[in-house]
Amino acid sequence: MAYGCDLGGGQRVYLDNQGSQTVITLASSSPGQQQQASTGFQTGRWNGSPQAFQTASGIVIKIPLADGDRFIQIQGNRIHWVNAGTVETAQPLVMQQVEMPELASMPPMQPMQPMEMQPMKPMTMGNMSMNMNPMEMRMGDMEMRMGSAAAANQTTHQASAQQDSKRFCNQCGSSVKPDDRFCSSCGNRLG
Repeated sequence: MAYGCDLGGGQRVYLDNQGSQTVITLASSSPGQQQQASTGFQTGRWNGSPQAFQTASGIVIKIPLADGDRFIQIQGNRIHWVNAGTVETAQPLVMQQVEMPELASMPPMQPMQPMEMQPMKPMTMGNMSMNMNPMEMRMGDMEMRMGSAAAANQTTHQASAQQDSKRFCNQCGSSVKPDDRFCSSCGNRLG
């Protein structure tokens, strides 16, 4: 029969005497996550129930054996042997007989299913709008279309027409008139 002890913070320790080996399993769980780590020690058969203690430097497990007690310390995820003196002033924890949980048997992940592609709905944000079929974007008085040769020619024609009628300051990006020599926003000399 296995023994278990709640260590707090979503962490539990399980001990099981399997023949001459003591198996210690640390299990941590938090929402959406479960981790476990097991370590085995050659100890021989137990001579009684294990006990758990909270010490200043971690958890100490006392394992009663025919040739004397052995002590195992758990510090975070590290498990190692320690001397008996570490539990003299320690606080005992509740260690109970438990059915050893099937920690390693997580249900297998299902393969990812193909996504059903839904057409993108037209999107509008402020004075900007986008549409995917045909691919087009409008922002203020600027427009861009992509997809067919006719749309590409129209976009090129619109862009060149806009470039002829509108110019922008190369320093601040403000709109300037074709005959302006200086930007009215930042004073930059236009080339």
